Amino acid sequence: MSSSAIIVDMKDIRRGIRYLRKACPVMRHIHDRTGEPPLRRYPADFAGLARIVTGQQLSIASAAAIWSRVETGLTSVTPERILASSPEQLAAFGLSRAKIKTLHATAQAVASGAISFHALNESSDESIRAALTSVSGIGPWTADIYVMFCLGRCDAWAAGDLALQVGVAEALDLGKRVSASELEQIAERWRPWRGVAARLIWANYALRRGAAPQQKT
Repeated sequence: MSSSAIIVDMKDIRRGIRYLRKACPVMRHIHDRTGEPPLRRYPADFAGLARIVTGQQLSIASAAAIWSRVETGLTSVTPERILASSPEQLAAFGLSRAKIKTLHATAQAVASGAISFHALNESSDESIRAALTSVSGIGPWTADIYVMFCLGRCDAWAAGDLALQVGVAEALDLGKRVSASELEQIAERWRPWRGVAARLIWANYALRRGAAPQQKT
């Protein structure tokens, strides 16, 4: 299977789970505990990226509540609407100062033509990461999550994600946390379905902490 294959619906999640269960006893054990993880697909456009930025370092519930206010307040989340809104207006939705600055910078990049989602979405993971991280406030984590949940690429992976670092360490009995570079190496065993492996690990991470099996975005 091509590493650029796409997760469209739960049938694809189940295909990935079947592969991982055969390939990795740890994944089989995690799936037995968690069941099927959420699909999680966002639009592959400015709104999808804005949603990821909005949810950074927040719980699922908090991120969803703020995003709902953003969508309601702006009617449609577009670069034009963001640029036409004052920091005070955006802050009223619950957005932090840092996230407002990132959203404005991203909107400006799209308006200037520096970022084109049509071209971006046809690019390699590495090119997407380079393009998005050139925008002030967007880091590798945001870019990787965009590839995973907006583009739905089966083998997408976010080595900088704290919950994955902790979740993998717990699952493999490697201490409290592994580093991003260690996580990158460990995840090689789950190719070409690292995107589904991540969903299972997030679900297990949440379940171990008494939460619903959902990942933070």
